[in-house]
Amino acid sequence: MNAPRASAEDYIQFLIATPKVASAAEAARAQPDHPTAPAHDAFTRLLHRLEPDPAALWDEARSSVRPGGAVVLDDSVLDKPFARHMGLVRRCWSGRHRRVVSGIGLVTLLWTDGAALVPCDYRLADPARAETKNDHFRAMLAVAKGRDLSPRVVLFDTWYSGKDNRKAVRALGWHFLTRVRSNRRVNPDRTGNRAIEGCPIGAAGTVVHLEGFGLVKAFRIATGDGGTEHWITNDLDMDEATRAVLAGHAWGIEEYHRGLKQHCHVDRCQVRMSRAQAVHIGLAIRAFLRLEWHRLKSGVSWFAAKTAIVREAVRTYLAAPTYLLTQKSTT
Repeated sequence: MNAPRASAEDYIQFLIATPKVASAAEAARAQPDHPTAPAHDAFTRLLHRLEPDPAALWDEARSSVRPGGAVVLDDSVLDKPFARHMGLVRRCWSGRHRRVVSGIGLVTLLWTDGAALVPCDYRLADPARAETKNDHFRAMLAVAKGRDLSPRVVLFDTWYSGKDNRKAVRALGWHFLTRVRSNRRVNPDRTGNRAIEGCPIGAAGTVVHLEGFGLVKAFRIATGDGGTEHWITNDLDMDEATRAVLAGHAWGIEEYHRGLKQHCHVDRCQVRMSRAQAVHIGLAIRAFLRLEWHRLKSGVSWFAAKTAIVREAVRTYLAAPTYLLTQKSTT
């Protein structure tokens, strides 16, 4: 059997370099002139034959993960507004659009120390399977424990702050920090459970009993728009300064999702099959990992790194322009 013409690394490097279009045909057109350059069907076969494997991401990410730091879990929707017969696409709520849209649900586990943003694991919401986002949340935490991750804290937003998820983090021997809704019921003084918004919470945090869970430390934070946020952690020794720093780390996953979409084309794959979509998404995440490693090493942002590739192509063209107006002959 002949060796495949296109490899995973070929496609990853194409995703890093291409400014806009991410398709097998465009990947073939962009290849350097060479007798053995892969054609578009080689990239198509690559996407359909590779095994979607989050473990391949971890193999590349593990060297960038150190003890401590924070593990952040959240989901994002890969917009597919015009998809009618595309695998993995379903109707789901989008925080970006503030409405239900057609898209692919991506759940990510990210490690960060406040500077590095290292995707370690991911799951795709498959309409054909019964797993929920909460199932993926707990499964990725269990896998992370098996890989000997030892984060200072696990961060997640209100949507994932349910009892089963909190207990799953505690069962792994880790601490969590999460926002909760203002109607979450706690017992601050052994007089009965009531909504956390109506309880006295000190500026440095207050230890309360969370209904169905146990003791947590609660914080009430004033927001810029005049509202309030409520945060809880099972680390009863956490102070407000530490909470503020760690809460800032949680924003890293939003930056990651934005970078993944803007610079790695994770949501632009032009294939219908579920397997091919899953392979493309996995390779796009590995492309982001390369951009992030370059950023940490050189200080060059993802945007600047992408722009430098395009700038070199523009420079090459300007050295010998080909689209010129020719003078018409006169008689």
